[in-house]
Amino acid sequence: MKVLYVTSEALPYAASGGLGDVAGSLPQAIRQRLVGCRIVMPLYEDIPEELRENFKFITSISVPVSWRRQYCGIYEARHNGIIYYLLDNQYYFRRHGLYGHYDDAERFAFLSRAALEIIEHIDFRPDIIHCNDWQTALVPIYYRLMYSDREGYENIKTLFTIHNIQYQGIYGMEILEDVFGIYPSARGLVEFDGSINLMKGAIESTDWISTVSPTYAEEILDPWFAHGLDGILRNHSDKLSGILNGIDTINYDPEHDPLIYKNYSKSDYSGKADNKKALQERFGLPIKPDVPLIAMVTRLVAHKGLDLVQCVFEEILENDVQFVLLGAGDWAYENFFKEMKEKYPEKFSVVLGFIPELAHKIYAGADIFLMPSKSEPCGLAQMVSLRYGTIPIVRETGGLKDSVTDCGDGSGNGFTFKSYNAHDMLNAVRRAIALYDDKEQWDILIRRALDCDFSWGRSANEYIKLYRMLTKI
Repeated sequence: MKVLYVTSEALPYAASGGLGDVAGSLPQAIRQRLVGCRIVMPLYEDIPEELRENFKFITSISVPVSWRRQYCGIYEARHNGIIYYLLDNQYYFRRHGLYGHYDDAERFAFLSRAALEIIEHIDFRPDIIHCNDWQTALVPIYYRLMYSDREGYENIKTLFTIHNIQYQGIYGMEILEDVFGIYPSARGLVEFDGSINLMKGAIESTDWISTVSPTYAEEILDPWFAHGLDGILRNHSDKLSGILNGIDTINYDPEHDPLIYKNYSKSDYSGKADNKKALQERFGLPIKPDVPLIAMVTRLVAHKGLDLVQCVFEEILENDVQFVLLGAGDWAYENFFKEMKEKYPEKFSVVLGFIPELAHKIYAGADIFLMPSKSEPCGLAQMVSLRYGTIPIVRETGGLKDSVTDCGDGSGNGFTFKSYNAHDMLNAVRRAIALYDDKEQWDILIRRALDCDFSWGRSANEYIKLYRMLTKI
């Protein structure tokens, strides 16, 4: 079985968020299970020069983009055993930044057509084309409309993964033919609420839809989470499933992580105390080994639950705790946390921005990790915190619900709350603080956290089952 994994970003070459992490890890785990898997992505200007040294030019082809034909250079690279096809077009991709350009519709229409066109020019005929988010949503649409009966393309199955349903690829109907090359007779496939909606078209066209957690697959059938597409998804719920993402357990490994202050393992995690002390020093807080240190590493935006934190923040600090935060985002939240730092310098400190090495140090040095998201398709930070023996407090939504269970039943790995309510969150924080004072029980909880397995192997096995079901191979 062969899988062509089409994505707008993938590590190590280009990433702006969680999709890049997934695309850099999942195909590798799939290939390790003796399933052929190769990645297709753009050759962006932002790819570092040192990573370009092993690029091998294969050929160039002409790709139809509506009434135009555009140059596409096909480059091959290998990383950790995976073959990447990087598609070159300087007009579309020789610019800084992956997204947010005025012509993103045309740029990713080119990527989607090119991903299909290159199949005739590479030594890899896929059984499955696995597409991701709106940037590659046109792949199953184009396959259905233009390629399914084409010689050499018969019986390829398509899988479309929704990483975040909020971003759907919505454009005016006036570019249907001129940019996307879709005839008016087929407009119903992509038309939704008077506009072109590429995600809607992919949902209609693909053989199967997956999301990044089982709970998120259920949630997006609800108007609260679906950003308008709940009705379409309910019509196609018979081909919808959720598979929880994993994390890179090599990059996030307290035993070998070069970015943390002192390494430690499941068998001996005494070094966690040294990381806590150094983290307190880094943030300018008093060295207090027996006071619980709560942490957040997050974008400062509303859907991450920052309004809940803001509402009861001073009540949290009334407890004998310390709190550190790393993140950037909305001005109002940044300003609030700067004010709290000035008001409570002995208890709270914040670093605005995103500094990967500091994030690792926080995961290793904190005692408690707070993640009260309004919505979270999967979430990785809670899994990373568990990997480092830092106990998460999460709201029961999306992948948070699927990866963290409340320890109140004596078997869970963290603390959870259901309602999107600040005082429900505060109650979970207080329960965690109370248990922290019981050192014996807290040690049991740390060991339970360190035993959690969120490696990509588990996720890869689930995807392979799905591929085999679709292809009957």
